[in-house]
Amino acid sequence: MVSETDQLALVALDSAPASDSSVVGGKAAHLARALAAGLPVLPGFALVPTDHAPRGALSGARHIRRAQEALNAPALVVRSSARDEDSTDSSMAGRFVSVLDVRGWASFVEAVGQVLRSSAADAEFMAVLVQPMLRSEVGGVLFGADPVSGRPDRVVVSAVPGGPERLVDGSRQGVRYQLTRRGRVVERRAAEEDEEPPLDGRRLRRLARLARDTERAFGRPQDVEFAFDGDDRLWLLQARPITAMSARAAPRARLLGPGPVAETFPRVLQPLEEDLWVEPMAQGLSLALDITGAASRRALRDCPTVLTVRGRAVADLRLLGTVGSSHPWLQFLNPLPGARRALAAWRTGRLRTALPLLALDLMADIDRELAGLPEPGKLLTGQLMNTLYWTRSVLVSLHAQESLAGALLDGRTGDEGGRRRGATATGEALALLAERRARQPTEASDVDRLIRENPVLLALSPPALSTKPTLPEVTGLSAAPRGVGALPPREGLRLRIRWVQELQARVVRECAARWAAAGMENALGRAAVLRWPELVAALDAGGPPAETADRQPRPWSPELPSAFRLSADGEPVPERPAAGSAEGLSGQGASGGFGTGVSWDGTGERPARAILVVRTLAPDLAPRLPGLCGLVAETGSVLSHLAVLAREYRVPAAVGVPDAVERFPPGTELSVDGTTGTVRA
Repeated sequence: MVSETDQLALVALDSAPASDSSVVGGKAAHLARALAAGLPVLPGFALVPTDHAPRGALSGARHIRRAQEALNAPALVVRSSARDEDSTDSSMAGRFVSVLDVRGWASFVEAVGQVLRSSAADAEFMAVLVQPMLRSEVGGVLFGADPVSGRPDRVVVSAVPGGPERLVDGSRQGVRYQLTRRGRVVERRAAEEDEEPPLDGRRLRRLARLARDTERAFGRPQDVEFAFDGDDRLWLLQARPITAMSARAAPRARLLGPGPVAETFPRVLQPLEEDLWVEPMAQGLSLALDITGAASRRALRDCPTVLTVRGRAVADLRLLGTVGSSHPWLQFLNPLPGARRALAAWRTGRLRTALPLLALDLMADIDRELAGLPEPGKLLTGQLMNTLYWTRSVLVSLHAQESLAGALLDGRTGDEGGRRRGATATGEALALLAERRARQPTEASDVDRLIRENPVLLALSPPALSTKPTLPEVTGLSAAPRGVGALPPREGLRLRIRWVQELQARVVRECAARWAAAGMENALGRAAVLRWPELVAALDAGGPPAETADRQPRPWSPELPSAFRLSADGEPVPERPAAGSAEGLSGQGASGGFGTGVSWDGTGERPARAILVVRTLAPDLAPRLPGLCGLVAETGSVLSHLAVLAREYRVPAAVGVPDAVERFPPGTELSVDGTTGTVRA
């Protein structure tokens, strides 16, 4: 051990070189800067390899022992200070060893060796930080901004009796306070109802002032470990940048959600799929909203009703009326919506009567057009282009009438005209498929033939360019099929929408097949990443331009929250439910985001979409965090090391979720809202 300390040099925290992280590592450098700024930092020194030491630094065991004795402390704390530790991009929270309550020279040398050996391959350079061991009365963690909600005007404090180490290692949850910048308590949450608050108002105001002072010293909000000693003195034990802040909704951001369109588009859409299917849907819904006076033309012009976020289709929930106004009294007092509806009343009154016949005429026109079209393989390139133009325009009409039928004809589609109340295209397809397979079982290779003979079966699969439709396994008869003509107008329109979408997919596949025959590699994949104008140009030019070969398809992305707003960077920010409205188990949101997947207890083979469900945020869970769809813990603090790492890895996390392990055994389908802390099965 003596030889190990002989290879180290001394750098005092109050010296100029100590502010350089390349010399003393990130943790020690931050404390040196805080000390220079007049913040309450304990004295101490850093031990660095002699080949990294500044000129004139004392080195060797003899000088180190003198420095240790000069601290005049009954016990010391020996901590890591890696070069990249506590940096802007990575906290490395809890990654390396810290040794507390070190007494005597032999124990000190052993502790220094433990810290140096803990770096292993995780850090190319490791310094050792040495300070007196503080006997704290209350300790905890302070965030100069709320990392979960993304609010820069809030200060978050989590505190426990004793030292902060019990909080950051996840063994204690502590009492959590949310403060204003001046220290006024906005919210207080304790793990136990009868737990005594460890901090009073005066101490909280001192912590808020410390948050402002550290932000002023470092130029940005900091993640601070603090402690109050027995004499009520406040000490700053560690300061580092907040490495991961949850996104915050942009001002006046719209309320979005997948609800109304998730059934139609349940998966990630590629760019061409978005242009072929989402854009006509948005235009058709806007047309229907304009006709009924449900939204102003200005709102419809400025805000598309349907769009994509991370490749997933979502709708404007307020425009479509699936959620109420955020200001119902202002909505009631505003005369414009009523006037707009009055002007539209005569249109909708007459339309309610005429719509069934209009829908029948539109469906008949589409059926004739589809029946008269040859197979795509028999069409010339110009005819393929004309077919795509026709399908895009007719989809707008279909979506508009389907939306109007849903708004105006629901409840009036009984057995009139032979149409059954409640009949759906999906139900008809299931009944037909069950009947056909009961008579004659089909192989997978017969799916194409079965769909050609019974196009209603397309209602059982979502549209896709890259894959052909598949059919589910159906056992038993769910109902008696009656034919497409028995469907009510809205369901008939929905079915035609699916038919037109499938025609578009077949035309694009045919175009890609011709490009492949001309020698193009991955022709269908290259077609899917084109935008609509590029596809038109590619048909004219005999193929997409060479630069499109480097484009990558949109990757899989997790399902979006049921209601969210977009941040300024386009990140989905889940909408917080009204008080008492959340379903499922609720804890504390520890890492913003929303994840869905399968619960996993950390043992055995890891599922493809794993949500780790544990009792405590143990440090050895850190290697499992990358790639998780979510993290749920029964205990632990939102400011613990594991919670910090979850935010860095963008893993939605909820802590303090009662009985999570028992309620969500391995294999349970879960969703985790890392902002609200709500976990649903």
